[in-house]
Amino acid sequence: MQKKTTLIFDLDGTLLNSIDDIAICMNEVLKSLNLKTYEIDEYKYFVGYGVDVLVDNVLKDNLSLKNELSKRFKELYDDNLHKNTKPYDGIFELLDELVKLDCNLAVLSNKPDFMTKKYVKEIFKNYPFIEIHGQKADVPKKPDPIAAINIAKSLNIPCEDIYFVGDTKVDMQTAKSSNMKAIGVLWGFRGEKELKENGADFIVKHPLEILKIIKE
Repeated sequence: MQKKTTLIFDLDGTLLNSIDDIAICMNEVLKSLNLKTYEIDEYKYFVGYGVDVLVDNVLKDNLSLKNELSKRFKELYDDNLHKNTKPYDGIFELLDELVKLDCNLAVLSNKPDFMTKKYVKEIFKNYPFIEIHGQKADVPKKPDPIAAINIAKSLNIPCEDIYFVGDTKVDMQTAKSSNMKAIGVLWGFRGEKELKENGADFIVKHPLEILKIIKE
């Protein structure tokens, strides 16, 4: 396995466009508590660090309701696979080509671990993701490098030979702190400036552009 090209993908904003469902669920909970709701595009800057930070971002200074909001959001969002959450255009085509190239495929997300596994195993059930990891209580979340390094160890691949693919500074910082090659994608939640400022080695506008990078 040492010679296999290896890619670790972020999930939300990279493989899956999930922002609509996150926003819909959170806004529903905010309404139930008579709190301010937000436009979908605003949520693109609230996500990336996990549920706790998402809740902090929507509550602003009103953190006395954090526990109740977190509880209600998790109950509403975590119970189902949501109908608006789908792969970005070109993702299935990219994965088809990576399978042909016999690449190692992995996912590392700050979405809760059971939800990360649920989405990958349902939506990407036809693809051989070897390692699938979301946020766990006993493992620091991204951008801490530990989880990414653990994936590298499990696959027996040197970190410097792995491509980490993501859409936010969290992913770029994770790649850099774990000594992996950072691919920033522009179809997700953030822009090129943020990705470059946080260490992106490559910037891609379409999933299939990743093939050129790994073949160089």
